[in-house]
Amino acid sequence: QSDLVESGGGLVQPGGSLRLSCSLSRFVLDYLAIGWFRQAPGKEREGVSCISYQDDSSIYADSVKGRFTISRDNAKNTVFLQMNSLKPEDTAVYYCAAFLAPFPGTCTVDEDGRYDYWGQGTQVIVSS
Repeated sequence: QSDLVESGGGLVQPGGSLRLSCSLSRFVLDYLAIGWFRQAPGKEREGVSCISYQDDSSIYADSVKGRFTISRDNAKNTVFLQMNSLKPEDTAVYYCAAFLAPFPGTCTVDEDGRYDYWGQGTQVIVSS
């Protein structure tokens, strides 16, 4: 089993909401930057959002700003991605990923190569 496990994907109508979860089994969230990425059929993987440790600073891709919210629950060792006002173009497999951050406030949605640990993904389909 992967060290990161995503859940919460599914089929939703445009305008609807989903909450994705990323549960860490072997790691604790301390010192980890967590990112959400997605890959649609025939497209390259793109960064969606990330959250750093300690100060919980976050970054969002322009395409999801104002609609998606990332959060973490250290007690549950879980990171969430709340997705509202979903659009058909949000359809993709969503992956969470993690890397050991060198200092607080570090995360990125532009450099997926920095992430050392990846989940297996959860499918999100936005369709009427």
